[in-house]
Amino acid sequence: MNKTLAILVFTFIAFSSMAQEKIVQTAGRTQLGEFAPEFAHLNDDILFGEVWSRNDLLSLRDRSLVTVTALISQGITDSSLVHHLQTAKKYGISRTEISEIITHIAFYAGWPKAWAAFRLAKDVWADDVASDDAKAAFQRSMIFPVGEPNTAYAKYFIGNSYIARISTEQIPFSNVTFEPGCRNNWHIHRATKGGGQMLVGVAGRGWYQEEGKPAQEILPGTVIHIPAGVKHWHGAAADSWFAHLAFEIPGENTSNEWLEPVTDEEYGKLK
Repeated sequence: MNKTLAILVFTFIAFSSMAQEKIVQTAGRTQLGEFAPEFAHLNDDILFGEVWSRNDLLSLRDRSLVTVTALISQGITDSSLVHHLQTAKKYGISRTEISEIITHIAFYAGWPKAWAAFRLAKDVWADDVASDDAKAAFQRSMIFPVGEPNTAYAKYFIGNSYIARISTEQIPFSNVTFEPGCRNNWHIHRATKGGGQMLVGVAGRGWYQEEGKPAQEILPGTVIHIPAGVKHWHGAAADSWFAHLAFEIPGENTSNEWLEPVTDEEYGKLK
């Protein structure tokens, strides 16, 4: 299997796994289970259990955007909009993006509706102001872009990460950025021949660790060679943003096996 095909297969497997995620909602039964049991069933089991769970057809991020837009357009600014703003944030919509989205909606749905939505969005994304400022400062410290939220693989990371595809030619590679404390799960790059991964530190400070070995610090210019079949993880230091280039080494029958998270106890031992 060539490298390009391997990437496509892995992406398909990852998104197929995401497509199997079923949204669990209990608000209908909690609030209306006795008064309106059929409505509760339709809300919890059909709207969320079936429609929202069809994320193989439309991503959860996109469904959140559609729902937020529909609610704001109708002038609905109660707890339902707060819930869906929180959901949009959960599925990767940044403070900058929601600001632009509501601004765009304002020209079509009305200025007062946008003002009302902004008051709620400011509270939902309040904690992201400092984070966005820190991310912007980190971006200025390196030549490669931070990129977009790494939503496709977010379930394999603790904390927020971002990915920017740098090249798709010859040997495809990306710049991966981790917020402080963010790390990916233990994982193994599988291949029957060749394969593996190479990391090159770009900015900030991070860690790389192979199973059974001490963690190795990654600084700008540090090169890490990861053979196929080696269980490992990598991510940022607790007190620093971090970015590395990730090169996927060509091989035969390549795949990625995601394993358990790096525990807070394990990670807390690193200085």
